[in-house]
Amino acid sequence: MTIDVREISDLGPDDRVAFFDRDAGIEGVRGDVREIVDRVREEGDVAVREFTSDFDDVEVGNLEITDACERAYDDLEQELRDAIESAAANVREFHAAQVPEDWRHEFSDGRELGRRFRPIDRVGVYVPGGEAAYPSSALMGIIPAVVAGVEHVSVVTPPAEELNPATLAAIHVAGADAVYSVGGAQAVAALAYGTESITRVQKIVGPGNKWVTAAKAEVRGDVEIDFLAGPSEVVVVADDTADPELVASELVAQAEHDPNASVVAVTDDEETATAIAAAADSQASERAREDVIREVLESDASGVLLARSMSEAILFTEEYAPEHLSILVSDDEAVLDRIDSAGSVFLGPETPVAAGDYASGTNHVLPTNGGARVTGGLSVETFVRSTTVQRLSSDGLADLGETVTTLAEAEGLDAHAESVRIRLATDREAEQEQK
Repeated sequence: MTIDVREISDLGPDDRVAFFDRDAGIEGVRGDVREIVDRVREEGDVAVREFTSDFDDVEVGNLEITDACERAYDDLEQELRDAIESAAANVREFHAAQVPEDWRHEFSDGRELGRRFRPIDRVGVYVPGGEAAYPSSALMGIIPAVVAGVEHVSVVTPPAEELNPATLAAIHVAGADAVYSVGGAQAVAALAYGTESITRVQKIVGPGNKWVTAAKAEVRGDVEIDFLAGPSEVVVVADDTADPELVASELVAQAEHDPNASVVAVTDDEETATAIAAAADSQASERAREDVIREVLESDASGVLLARSMSEAILFTEEYAPEHLSILVSDDEAVLDRIDSAGSVFLGPETPVAAGDYASGTNHVLPTNGGARVTGGLSVETFVRSTTVQRLSSDGLADLGETVTTLAEAEGLDAHAESVRIRLATDREAEQEQK
């Protein structure tokens, strides 16, 4: 059997490390990435071209390929173009519902407070590519930024002898302002610091390999990033009503992403656990990327876990904080209510994770490695900043006066206290004059 059935209660310390301390693999390349980032920061396009030649074995002429994206869209076969347009419309619709509205509220007489929201000016989106095609990642990274109102969206995507037309077309449909044929750590550095050809941005988002992730970690502080995403993950919570074939299909689907992916099924029914393992083994044999899938299924970070109860299954899932969570139980809403930490949740047998990966409308750029405990996936909120706004009347300030001056003096900041007193005194004088 390719994938083991293990009991949660029998997991030892090493097993728990494999499940809960998942590693994006970036530490092993941090030193090399630091050198790449420093070179691009100092030498600009010269370093970008050199690294592109060394790592991608491609000699790039003009780094900007914005016009090529429009041409790719025009030349794309109709069926694929329609699929991209349909997925883009759904992603756009879902993210449009997230746009926050400015607000003001009178909290008490003379104390008006509120928030206003404005988009970031310049954003960079990393779209994986090269020899592979990831049009879905283009839609997921670019559309939320455009919907948020970002003024300039720059896209970087790895070069190839022949750039994938589906990815280029998706970039065009999503609405990028500028597109550059550069990938890897050098692309992240170029976005972070700018070069002769590539506009410097304020925030970088989007998934990539460990070199891209390490570069995002390296430039963080000089530029904002979304989060450090690692290999794909899925947890499927199932009970005895779940179809083992459907559970296995989710494990196999995520396993085909990357040899370092993690796929886990958790169930409180022994017969279901055994059937899931057998189905995963069988389905792996039918997939084109069987070697990758079996490597994932056999890893210590993957498995079919048998829980003593659904409560134990839920506790494991909450501790795991998965990127993708599929819930296939008789009362999925009840289970969902007990889980707070997950990047994206898929409820019921008719909701495959692949629907969210491509076209349902939710974003597939999600936190991994337990990141869902503290953050969510890419959204419109990723691309906006908020400002608080307040207005006090003389009565409103008078109500706050003693509180503010007392606390200011307790902190030894008498000028703060005086900035309030001088206004209160002026208000009293004006009141006396009116009398």
